Amino acid sequence: MTLESRAQGFALAETAIAAGFRLRAFETIGSTNDAALDLAAGGASANRTWIVARAQTKGRGRHGRQWQSPPGNLYASLLLIDEVTPRAAPQLGFVAGVALAHALRRLSPDGTRIRLKWPNDILLDDAKLAGILAEGRALAQGYAAVIGLGVNCQSCPPDLPYRAAAFIDTGAARHRAEDVFLLLSEEMTNWLGFFQQGFDVIRAEWLRLAAGIGGEIKVTTTARQFAGTFESIDADGRLVLRDAQGVHVIEAGDVILGH
Repeated sequence: MTLESRAQGFALAETAIAAGFRLRAFETIGSTNDAALDLAAGGASANRTWIVARAQTKGRGRHGRQWQSPPGNLYASLLLIDEVTPRAAPQLGFVAGVALAHALRRLSPDGTRIRLKWPNDILLDDAKLAGILAEGRALAQGYAAVIGLGVNCQSCPPDLPYRAAAFIDTGAARHRAEDVFLLLSEEMTNWLGFFQQGFDVIRAEWLRLAAGIGGEIKVTTTARQFAGTFESIDADGRLVLRDAQGVHVIEAGDVILGH
């Protein structure tokens, strides 16, 4: 492991370096999110640190689901300390989604194939290409937010209950984890700057890149299932769905598009 602007073949964009971001890179790690949360105990000096690994042994997604993490794909987490309030922290998932979508679109021969899916997925056509996991922790002084991103660069798991894809399938000339991370670090720096002005710009861009807006969807929450029209996301990032009973604002759930 090294701590600098370039390590293990990964590198930060010049704009990220200028904005004070740093890089810790590992060959193999348990979980980049766990490592970032552990690093947060060091306080403000750890702010704006990227944790990147070539493989994870304990990668996870939402609800503690396993995230298969073989070599060749990108596993990265960004630690931010006292840059957002606990209430606003979930919106970082949308910031990361917009940033990652822009990075992948810049590398892809046909960027329009890259879309966002509520709340935290990146799609290639209608297959899952990447996932985002935002977590937080109260510190003795302050608050730590961690944004974890997993991107199927070279491969995707074969036995999943949904369709998955790898970025190499786009035909992109630059499709390695190192290529994606370089542009991701640049785009995250850019979109975090917009986020500091408020969520409105992020929300508008997320909606522009989103799949399924205006279409029929099914949403499963811990309490019930909804089926209706995906109208928008609200000012907090919650999904807005309309059915025969009216409008429902959904804070968390699993979405099936094109229901």
